[in-house]
Amino acid sequence: MCRSSRGFVAMVPGRPDAYSSVFYFAAEAPIPPDSLLGRFVFGDDAYRNARFKIVNRIVKGPWLVRATVGNYGACLLGRALTCRYHRGDDYLEIDVDIGSSAIATAILHLALGAVTSVTIDMGFLVESQSEEELPEKLFGAVRIAQMEMGSAKYVETASDEPETAGKAAPGFRVGSARVANDSRHQERASGKASRSTSCQERLGGGEGPNHS
Repeated sequence: MCRSSRGFVAMVPGRPDAYSSVFYFAAEAPIPPDSLLGRFVFGDDAYRNARFKIVNRIVKGPWLVRATVGNYGACLLGRALTCRYHRGDDYLEIDVDIGSSAIATAILHLALGAVTSVTIDMGFLVESQSEEELPEKLFGAVRIAQMEMGSAKYVETASDEPETAGKAAPGFRVGSARVANDSRHQERASGKASRSTSCQERLGGGEGPNHS
């Protein structure tokens, strides 16, 4: 595989509508199958659920959001939320259902109430679980800044049932980013590794991996 891309689709529960945030990341060089990222891309869902991690930093936002979400955080998404993985010849899509956790949904609704004044950095990585796999490195990052939910666009999906056509949940592309080996991001990811467990407990993710 000469090039590989990874897409993330985050299903965001809303009232009354749901939203989808879509992020795309592309590799600029072949991914060695025996590397940490390679084992994630080419491995099975159990491995992905055990390793797929997000780190975040609230850059700007009201005190209540900072106090609830935390200025910094790290979480194994595959254990805390329902993640579904779709592999193709040259891509890996990860669908993250935020609504699969009642606590995550409640926190999100709080953040959405102040979304136009919130700026958050999010980084995605494969968690290192041994000394040999360190240091952790982000394979993608994105900043969401003062988002206007009203700008979300409805996306019609193909359907065999005429009465359901055009009733797909609204979606919008929040942003995309291509991230190389940036040492600042790597250090930020490594520094938050120890906080993954507490995030899982907060989101009620102690039930083990979710499989697609």
